[in-house]
Amino acid sequence: MLGLMGCGRGQHGADGEANEYALPDTLRVGTLYSPASYFIYRDQPMGYDYSLAAELAEEKGMVLDLTVAPSLTHAIEMLDSGLIDLIAYEIPITYESKENMVHCGPVNETSQVLVQPKIRGQELITDVTQLVGRDIYVEGGTRYYHRLINLNEELGGGINIHTVDRDTLITEDLIDMVAQGDIPLTVVDSDIARINKTYYPNLDITMEVSFPQRTSWAVSKQKAWLADSINAWFSQDIPRQENAELLKRYFERSKALSPYENLDFRGGVVSKYDHLFKHYAPQIGWDWRLLAAQSFAESRFNPNVTSWAGARGLMQIMPATARAYKADPAKLSDPETSVEVAVRILASLDKMFRERVPDATERIKFMLAAYNSGPGHVLDAIALAKKYGKNPQVWDGHVAEMILLKANPKYYNDPVVKFGYSRGRETYGYVTKIMDFYTKVKQKISE
Repeated sequence: MLGLMGCGRGQHGADGEANEYALPDTLRVGTLYSPASYFIYRDQPMGYDYSLAAELAEEKGMVLDLTVAPSLTHAIEMLDSGLIDLIAYEIPITYESKENMVHCGPVNETSQVLVQPKIRGQELITDVTQLVGRDIYVEGGTRYYHRLINLNEELGGGINIHTVDRDTLITEDLIDMVAQGDIPLTVVDSDIARINKTYYPNLDITMEVSFPQRTSWAVSKQKAWLADSINAWFSQDIPRQENAELLKRYFERSKALSPYENLDFRGGVVSKYDHLFKHYAPQIGWDWRLLAAQSFAESRFNPNVTSWAGARGLMQIMPATARAYKADPAKLSDPETSVEVAVRILASLDKMFRERVPDATERIKFMLAAYNSGPGHVLDAIALAKKYGKNPQVWDGHVAEMILLKANPKYYNDPVVKFGYSRGRETYGYVTKIMDFYTKVKQKISE
């Protein structure tokens, strides 16, 4: 469950007098890369905690100075040493933490939950006693593994606990494996489960297998007055509404798209926008059918759709990106505007990757990946490919494997990586689906 409550000392100092400290001109915020807290997507900083901290800074007239720490321990050390003012990350509220810092801001509540598939005609597991005799897969040595061990002892045994110890597999991969039917069950934190359910509507994440844990932001005890100010801001109606909208955006709004099996390509037509693809694709030397395939992957040929991240139109362009290319974001729902801007973006990506990937056909996959996630993540994947003995000029089996690792802390905290966490599975699937769709269209429609 996710909620919003004030914590810390309240709106007054220990002496009962109103807080007289002035907010700083610059708010130094520490956070961590994660799908919930902070990440870069299509060149835009995003994440629940980041977005809320940015709203706080903007509304209070402060400049946000963001530092990404490699671990929560490191972030706490930065807080203790005075290098940052605030940790905008989900810190467990415990007796020990309250002894060393002042919690403040949004208070969220998470627990470990069972991730199971919703299968027609098959009843869901609704009680922990029903786990006896079941196979559950978790990462070895994690809190999920230890919770299952304890739960198994409480039940008198019988849960078949399987550990996955490959360093290239993470929680998101196990969730995907449940969704695809490769494994039957896994256990993850509820906030991670909620984010991933927005990609996999066929999953159920309602059964808790642990007690809830409250988490929040924190400041140092020397700056308890800042906690008071943050709590006072969160107690107002507008910040509460903004928080509710962010919770929906990151943890509830669907990010899944429908399949394309219903397209039959009769009459040599992919969509009613084929004339636009035929007109603009030659400007970047592309087959119009490839541009059509990308458009379908982006919007299912719906010019009025807006994604969870704010991307709009037929080619799903971010408003900030449109402005960077001197286009009016208000016109992104116009199909021709969308395609024209998309082709200019692709032309820029082609130029960026031309020396790095000399083969024009191979370069298309790099361009598509960069369009999906932002070029920084693809450059990171190229750097990882060089470091780990892969071919940095080949996508399939090489750089594509590295983009998958961008969701793994071991790799997104690697010194050669500059843009941190990315949902590499989405980018990997995006390129694959477009190329598969393109192959299918070429079989049905001649150029």
